Amino acid sequence: MATIRIRKSGWWQAIIERKGYPMQSKTFEFKDDAQKWARDIESKIDKGIFSDRSEAERTTLSDLISTFKTEFAPHHYRKREDGKEAYKSQCKRLDEGLGKYSLAVLDQKLVAKYRDDRLKVVAASTVRKEIFMLSKILGFGEIECGINLPRGNPTTKVRKPSEGKGRERRLSNEDLGKLLYQCKASRNKFLLPCVELAIESALRQGELLALTWKDIDLKEGLIFVRKSKGDTSEEQGRIVPLTDRAIAILTTLPRDIKNKHVIPVERMTLYHVYMAAVKRAKIEDFDFHDLRHEALSRLGEAGDLSTREMMQMSGHKTARMVMKYQHADIKMIREKLKIKSAAQEITTEVSA
Repeated sequence: MATIRIRKSGWWQAIIERKGYPMQSKTFEFKDDAQKWARDIESKIDKGIFSDRSEAERTTLSDLISTFKTEFAPHHYRKREDGKEAYKSQCKRLDEGLGKYSLAVLDQKLVAKYRDDRLKVVAASTVRKEIFMLSKILGFGEIECGINLPRGNPTTKVRKPSEGKGRERRLSNEDLGKLLYQCKASRNKFLLPCVELAIESALRQGELLALTWKDIDLKEGLIFVRKSKGDTSEEQGRIVPLTDRAIAILTTLPRDIKNKHVIPVERMTLYHVYMAAVKRAKIEDFDFHDLRHEALSRLGEAGDLSTREMMQMSGHKTARMVMKYQHADIKMIREKLKIKSAAQEITTEVSA
């Protein structure tokens, strides 16, 4: 039986102690409310459906975000060259919008309202990332901290903003020639090889800047690409084959024993010298990441690589992500259809 007692404050406290269960207690202004709560908890215990929500009630999302930032994030998110960390900005926005709520009351209605309010001021892709970050934080609370979420993870019941259409900016051969010419004219001697390697390898900017000479095997024509973009999966990276042109570029680069990196340039330095070259080449709206799209598009147009091979090069997790870079040869498909039709005719004649 539950113990109902009055406290010095005049409020009523209900206490439930059952063998095999953590003690449950809650204080109410009125005795009837305390008795009603106690009956409800005891009934759930008797039916075997009780789950302890006391820690979820004590813990606000702000509390959990603080723990996430100190105990989880430092081990799973690499610091960028410019010192900025995207997860910190996302956590800050979530804390501002939902931090005051306890984990016990955080539901899909509150998350949906947060989504709608944020969509009024920032892009859909930004809100999408924030909701996925919220899901990751709540998952951390459940798995790592052992906090039972009475309402489950509300992000699974909320519609996420659309991802939006990815950029498809391409350069003509003429414009690409102008860009490479201006990169060569740059005072930064690593700009041209960095841009050329981006086009030859389809590596992301962060992956290029993280490359060390230990990651490169020029004899076998291979490079080991470390995890990037805050990847928290069990995978440790991927191996990417190099083109002959990429090998030639790497062979010409100086090896400074004081610096282990292949491209010893800070991210923001690269950004400024690259954008200056783009401006001198009189090319509009072409950022460094567009080089990756250019590289993958060229690989797809060549038609020499299968979808799986394209995924190995790009580091994409799903085939859908690389399909837009692969352009089927219509004439080749047509010839295959002719062969198939001829085979069907022979089968028909034999059957007759």
